[in-house]
Amino acid sequence: MRYRRLGDSGLRVSAVSFGTWLTAGNTIDREGTDALVRTALDCGINLLDTADVYARGAAEDVLGLVIAGIPRHTLVLATKAFFPMSEEPNDRGLSRKHLFESLHKSLKRLRTDYVDLFQCHRPDPEVPLHETCRAMDDLVRQGKTLYWGISMWPAQRITEAVGLCHREGWQPPISNQPCYNLLDRSIEAEVLPASEAAGVGQIVFSPLA
Repeated sequence: MRYRRLGDSGLRVSAVSFGTWLTAGNTIDREGTDALVRTALDCGINLLDTADVYARGAAEDVLGLVIAGIPRHTLVLATKAFFPMSEEPNDRGLSRKHLFESLHKSLKRLRTDYVDLFQCHRPDPEVPLHETCRAMDDLVRQGKTLYWGISMWPAQRITEAVGLCHREGWQPPISNQPCYNLLDRSIEAEVLPASEAAGVGQIVFSPLA
C-alpha cells in the first residue's frame, strides 16, 4: 500500500480508503462490515471514512463496534456533518451548535475519544463562513478532532476558508471530498487548482462511478 500526506498536513493516509456510504449499517450487516474492514486493514488501508447521515447513524454505530479492540493509533478515522439528522431546525448545517453536537454524537457511536478528520459534508450558504471555521478550530483545539476537512465545496469557498483560517491563526481544512471519476471530472477545472494552491488534499468518492 502507498501512503500519502493529506494536503499540507503531516497526516499520512493510504492511497485507497474504506468508505461506508450505502454499505455499513445499511446493505451490509455487522458481520459483513467486520470482514470488509479487516480485509481492508490487512491490505494496508488505514483511512476509514463515514458520516453521521449514513444510515442515520447506523454506519457509524456498526463501524464503532467493528473497530473496537483495534489499536486506535493504526486507524485514521474520518466522519462528516451537515445533512439533517432529525426534524429539529438546528440538527443540520454547519452552525457552531450543530457541528459541536454532531461530532459528540458521532464520537459516542464510534466509541472513540476523537476522530482524525471531521468534514463539512457540504457547504452551507446559511451559516457565516467565519462561524464554521472558528467552530472547527475550537474542536481541533479541544482534541475532539485532529484535523478538519470539507466535501463538495466550490473552488471559491475553499480559497476563502483557507485564507480566513490563515488570517485568524486557525487550523485550516486539509482535505476536500469530491466526486471524481472518468464520468465526472468537473473538479479538474477549478476545484483541483484552488485546492493545490491552498494546500488541500482530495479524498475522492465514487472513483469507479
